[in-house]
Amino acid sequence: MTFPLLSAGLINSIAFGSYSTALDLLTGSRHSDPSQRKPASAAHVFTAGTFAGLTQLPVCIPIDLVKVRLQGQTSADQYRGSVHCVDEILKKEGPRGLFKGGTALAIRDLLSYGLYFLSYELICEALTEAGKEPGMFSIMTAGGLAGVLSWALATPMDVVKARLQMSEAGGRTYNGILDCMRTSVKEEGVRVFFKGVALNSVKAFPVNAITFLSYERLMKLFHSG
Repeated sequence: MTFPLLSAGLINSIAFGSYSTALDLLTGSRHSDPSQRKPASAAHVFTAGTFAGLTQLPVCIPIDLVKVRLQGQTSADQYRGSVHCVDEILKKEGPRGLFKGGTALAIRDLLSYGLYFLSYELICEALTEAGKEPGMFSIMTAGGLAGVLSWALATPMDVVKARLQMSEAGGRTYNGILDCMRTSVKEEGVRVFFKGVALNSVKAFPVNAITFLSYERLMKLFHSG
């Protein structure tokens, strides 16, 4: 339980920090002259969100691989925890083994992070009266819905990613993303790409509602200081 919590915190810190920095640069918010600043457009938000997805990849890919291997291990003693899992991957697959499924994860995250932040900003704006700061209800509702929408987009590639990650640990071997997709559709139908979407959505709403509330409160403290 400790590993998923710590890793999620690290990945969120990188992603949200990168998003905030990119948005500041795109809108000129770092200028001391207010006349040089401009409001964030949908393009700014989506670009900053995509950048956030990009920056967390080097950390997210190996962490996600370990998480998937631990959850999908074929025997109880295959991996004795996260450290042992990393050690076994390095021994059997080398350093490159830690980045297995990385391309699929990158495709998943670059698009879904852009949608994640864009949908949050749009929903939050729609729920907030003009000229007022968004309240807790607006932030948490927008954050929860953004999480649900981004996971709906991410789930198909998440299924592919997980299958590729397990291919060296007792799972079926695939010759890349397209082969995995073709084989999966041929044997299980298109519905295979939406396995777990309902469960992911149920989990995504409360987690992302709290995540965005924490982010907004921290940003408010930072700017007020």
